[in-house]
Amino acid sequence: MKKDKYTLDWAGKTLTIEPNVVAKQANASCIVSYGETVILATAVINKELREGTSFFPLMVDYEEKMYAAGRIKGSRFIKRETRPTDEAILTARLIDRGIRPLFDERIRNDIQVIITVLQHDGENDPDIPSIFGAAAVLHISDIPWAGPIAGIRVGQINGEWVLNPSYEAREKSDFELTICFHDDKIINIEAGANETDEKTMLEAFKFGQKHIKEPLKLLEQLRKEVGKEKMVISVNGQEDDEELDSNQKASQKEIEALTVEAKEFAAKGIDKYLFNVPVGTKRDRKEKVYALKDELVEMLKKKNVGKDKIKKILTFFDDFIETRVSEAIIKDKKRIDGRNITDVREIKSKVGFLSRLHGSALFDRGETEVMSIVTLGSPGDEQFLDGMELTGKKRFMHHYNFPPYSVGEAKPMRGAGRREVGHGSLAEKAIMPVLPSKEDFPYTIRVVSEVLSSNGSSSMASTCGCSLSLMDAGVPIKKAVAGVAIGLASDDKGNYRVITDIQDLEDGKGGMDFKVTGTDEGITAIQMDTKTTGVSLEIIEESLKQGKDARIEILKVMNEAIAKPREEMSPYAPRIETIKISPDKIRDVIGPGGKMINEIIDKTGVAIDIEDDGTVFVTSISADGMKEAIQWIKDLTQEAKVGKTYDGKVVRIMDFGAFVEIFPNQDGMVHVSEISKTERVNDINKYLKVGQEVKVKVLKIDDTGRVSLSMKQV
Repeated sequence: MKKDKYTLDWAGKTLTIEPNVVAKQANASCIVSYGETVILATAVINKELREGTSFFPLMVDYEEKMYAAGRIKGSRFIKRETRPTDEAILTARLIDRGIRPLFDERIRNDIQVIITVLQHDGENDPDIPSIFGAAAVLHISDIPWAGPIAGIRVGQINGEWVLNPSYEAREKSDFELTICFHDDKIINIEAGANETDEKTMLEAFKFGQKHIKEPLKLLEQLRKEVGKEKMVISVNGQEDDEELDSNQKASQKEIEALTVEAKEFAAKGIDKYLFNVPVGTKRDRKEKVYALKDELVEMLKKKNVGKDKIKKILTFFDDFIETRVSEAIIKDKKRIDGRNITDVREIKSKVGFLSRLHGSALFDRGETEVMSIVTLGSPGDEQFLDGMELTGKKRFMHHYNFPPYSVGEAKPMRGAGRREVGHGSLAEKAIMPVLPSKEDFPYTIRVVSEVLSSNGSSSMASTCGCSLSLMDAGVPIKKAVAGVAIGLASDDKGNYRVITDIQDLEDGKGGMDFKVTGTDEGITAIQMDTKTTGVSLEIIEESLKQGKDARIEILKVMNEAIAKPREEMSPYAPRIETIKISPDKIRDVIGPGGKMINEIIDKTGVAIDIEDDGTVFVTSISADGMKEAIQWIKDLTQEAKVGKTYDGKVVRIMDFGAFVEIFPNQDGMVHVSEISKTERVNDINKYLKVGQEVKVKVLKIDDTGRVSLSMKQV
């Protein structure tokens, strides 16, 4: 029976789905809530084909709204939401990788899924209900999609499993693992961990699989009671047979027959060009594939096949190549470059090759090459976060750049896109567990990884480069971190092989990109997506094992370049000194309107950052500037001590005594009775003048901080 609301008690909170109550122009819409976090999901398909496109045009947008958190954007000049935050981009990628494999990739109609966060309770991350929302709208709509999927987050606190932990619980968890399931198969993974062993991680997958069944049942119930009949749409721009006239049907049959013949021709060519003599480089393989395609075109031309028909026939070509590559791996354990199934490509690493930078490294794995650069800054260089979900500061940043020359292409250079943000975040997550604390190393750390050449898993090469460059910079990371991409060759019959360190043609249909990073003791991050309808736990287990073996092998080579952080930082890197002052003295260092702190900065060339507890960070490249600034701050924040003698200067004279400045912003009063040891002072002006330097002793400090001084007791 159709209902207005579908609910499930799940992990101690209520999951609610309300289908098609708003946004009724969309093909489908749902309001999904988990706890008190609420999202709106919509799905729309355009009726018209997108002309001239050779890819499946799916768009997934995740919209963070500041009103959802009851806040107004912090910028003084721009109050409207603008560019998505990195967190929003990562959530959009998570949803995209979950739903994309269950579409027919031959569809050429624009499909858009939009998730809008309506309310955020500060406890439940919107990403889990957003995955449900995307799955729900696609499942009940008339858009062809082979779902459903459901997302789940698993943590572990004090050895106990935690399902969908809150933000607070995630801070205490040994790891957090986010998984999207399709039935009992895994569609995609995001994980961050504190050197978690493979056995524990596998148990976490099993725990998630056990607790995803009820949410998937809810989505199936929703589809059964509310779902529309799925529309039939053309694929690759081809019309249905029923809509073709007799001439068109004859042409279609001719194309199908010629395609079969073309595949037979291509199969022989693939063996000739790619497998009989293994080809070592991506460029060489591309040239061989282009040559095979040219031969195929010539064969068809000799049969008097027209250009339009040739174009339609050749739509099979790219997928066919990748399928043949997978078949060779499954049947014969044969790879295009001659490697064994578990072999890692040749690794080279180098550090310190850019002498004036704070830290640098070059990491090569086969034809994938990444240069990572470290820049160290003051605590004031931290990134300020002002998103719906995340606020505060960030002291470690990893930025990933993927220029077009890295894949031998000429394209316009634009800002960081979803790929750059996602790959940068993955390496950042991988390195976080080994970073020193702010107390031990107060620097702001920025690493930039420039992909110089890409042929398989540049994000994992960036992780390795990042680790090497941090050691070169003298950042006291606890251990080296390496990463590798594990792939999959599989077919429709359930046959498969897990392969280590994938490259170009090995990441095709039936494939998987299982990226895993870690130290010699355990996993620090995982990211997985697939071009199948899901992978089994058996495949995950094999991937974890092969990933560990490869990681240890890579770490050994990295350790030959640099085995531990340098004892000394680069002479071009700034130095930070930390001093502690009384919180009551912070205002003395800052001065009215920031006058004092700006004067110190201008005259000494340092950067000064002050925390509420009185911790002062002084950052400078100049040792002299550092020394001068620290002494200045100490002078400003000194506190008088009873019984101690100071050199002071008379700043004001009154009838009853004189005020003497014993250090900046601190003076005390010498009563007339405490001026002379030998005689009574009737006229203070005969003994003291403004500007006169005198020695004084602190007699007492009252409850209000007033200081009583004496000259005669010195």
